[in-house]
Amino acid sequence: MNVLDKIKEQVENNPVIIYMKGTPQLPQCGFSARTVQALQACGVEFSSVDVLANPEIRQNMRQYSNWPTFPQVFINGELIGGCDITLELYEKGELKKMLDAAVPAET
Repeated sequence: MNVLDKIKEQVENNPVIIYMKGTPQLPQCGFSARTVQALQACGVEFSSVDVLANPEIRQNMRQYSNWPTFPQVFINGELIGGCDITLELYEKGELKKMLDAAVPAET
């Protein structure tokens, strides 16, 4: 499987995924840290990929998403954007709605 197919599979198989520098537990840049905080504040589980530990993914994400920077947040297979857009959606209360729609509540 080539790297673009791997990215596509990750995006399609995870309702919410963030491609970031570092991990949610140990972000390696401020933008990634703030984006993770917004996702965590919404109380929904999400997957993550550390692009620093996966240089092939880091090099090919721009080609896949046509987005130049990290982090990159995908919800239901759609690129939502990076830190600024995610924080703006969070502040408006829209991020939580999007995440709740993407991840069914546990009963």
